[in-house]
Amino acid sequence: MQHDTDGPATFLDTDVKMCSRRTTTDPAGTWHRCAVACAVVGACFSLAAGFLLSANYTRIRQNDTVKAETLDRMKLAAAERPGDAQLRDDIRRLDLEIRRDRIGLLRFARRGAWLLAAGLAVLVLAAKWAFACRKFGPEQPRSEPRAGGVLTGFRTALTATAFLAAFAAAGALWPRIDVGRLGGQAVTWPSAAEVRANWHRFRGPGGAGISAYPNVPLEFDVVTSRNILWKSPLDLPGHNSPVVWRDRVFLSGAEAGALRVYCFDASDGRLLWEGGVDVDPEKSKKAQVMEGTGLAAPTLATNGRSVCGIFATGDVVCFDLSGRRKWHVDLGVPETSYGYASSLEIYRNRLFVQYDQGAAGDGKSRLLAIDTASGRIAWAMPRPVPNSWTSPVLVEAAGRLQLVTCGSPWVIAYEPRNGSQIWRAACAGGDAAPSPVAAGNLVLAIEPYYRLAAVRADGRGDVTSSHVAWTVEDNISDICCPVSDGRLVFLLASEGTLTCYRLADGKKLWERDMKASFRASPSIVGDRLCVLSDKGSFMVLEAGEQYRLLSVSEFNEECSASPAFADGRMYVRTAAALYCVGGTE
Repeated sequence: MQHDTDGPATFLDTDVKMCSRRTTTDPAGTWHRCAVACAVVGACFSLAAGFLLSANYTRIRQNDTVKAETLDRMKLAAAERPGDAQLRDDIRRLDLEIRRDRIGLLRFARRGAWLLAAGLAVLVLAAKWAFACRKFGPEQPRSEPRAGGVLTGFRTALTATAFLAAFAAAGALWPRIDVGRLGGQAVTWPSAAEVRANWHRFRGPGGAGISAYPNVPLEFDVVTSRNILWKSPLDLPGHNSPVVWRDRVFLSGAEAGALRVYCFDASDGRLLWEGGVDVDPEKSKKAQVMEGTGLAAPTLATNGRSVCGIFATGDVVCFDLSGRRKWHVDLGVPETSYGYASSLEIYRNRLFVQYDQGAAGDGKSRLLAIDTASGRIAWAMPRPVPNSWTSPVLVEAAGRLQLVTCGSPWVIAYEPRNGSQIWRAACAGGDAAPSPVAAGNLVLAIEPYYRLAAVRADGRGDVTSSHVAWTVEDNISDICCPVSDGRLVFLLASEGTLTCYRLADGKKLWERDMKASFRASPSIVGDRLCVLSDKGSFMVLEAGEQYRLLSVSEFNEECSASPAFADGRMYVRTAAALYCVGGTE
């Protein structure tokens, strides 16, 4: 009986256990398969969203780069042709198109970032779900998964999802700004259009001497203060020219042992700050400068974030715009015949120094790129030239940025990123002093007293025999740089001869003795040509194919620095003061 009783009970118990196992394992298997399917869907969705975001990122970069460069070139052309209404309309249309495209692409990027976050959330949660179902399968017959494990998985999924969403959003929105590093912090560098709107180096953008603003008053009277907005005295001597960035004007001055940088308020001429470097007076004597050169002949340069200066002692110094000194580099006293006078060029976080010295064969001349944040030398290229007094110019020619230099006998164009040589032409011998300028696809370089050469800037290697478009040998300047409006080229010799050539072929159109001597280089404001004599006579002429003098105004002070221009204003440094000329009538 015991056997009969135990038998059915054992069979029934086994049957109940099997049924119980079926009811606990079959749902777990179903939910596991469902969770795996959801994870696969989330993974595929995330991959698709990531691919679309990557494609959108590429489109934003291409749109910003290509169209922005086109817009910058059109704005430059508009500055040269202020009366071209069709060009202004084209600029407005392209600018509107860029804005619409960017807004649409960024809207897509933001939506795509949220979609990617949603897909990743599904993937993570489904994976956690599948793991829980597998864990509590047939081997562990429990009717419910542990709540603590699910909550932990849910919190982990939420954390991962938030991180990935933030990363995706940052990646999607990153193309909106051009970011560099300055002092360990992210900064946005000024655009090419913003640089052209300021006067950030010697003779302005590209060293061309062309004002972006045709509305500058060019007649004044220092006696009655007509069109003189303010005048600020200068403590230390210097032959460098003013540099202007928005509401600030920068100059430098120096005497034995004291090297100074000054910052003035552009609106009222107040001295905002001054800073500098104190050096051993004996070091200043080693510079062996002429009186006409002095210790502070090179013009400063600014990228809108820092302002940098160099002195004849070989000291390079950098300040932020509030006047805090960031760094000081001593390059050593250069070996020059008259004193160091090459001005600086700057692009984003690179300061370019043309440090020509000694003789051509002694290997002492160099072209340097210095990091503006740290003062570290980014690259240095030896130059096969002797001491010179020209300044490097960064220009866009032949569809690329080129850093162009002059030093006997070479005109050399470098790649600004790494200093590699692009092309060179042997057409600028002698004691090189006037800096080159670019006009269209031509680089204009001067061999003092002897010739002006126009070199096509689209070559490679030694282009002496293939890319010199034309040369002229009449009334060649020895100190003043050339200036061109894209049609005509004007040369001003230090003894006073002003000559006009046609840019296309170098044909001389006219020449005139201005009855004065000059060291400041000529400038172009709209359709007017401006020259400033050593005695302070400011002469305005028509920038045309015929000589026509329009006006003469007098500073009645010694002037050797070239003017700087801003919106409705001109800044002129005399031997004793800094003047601001603007509309007061």
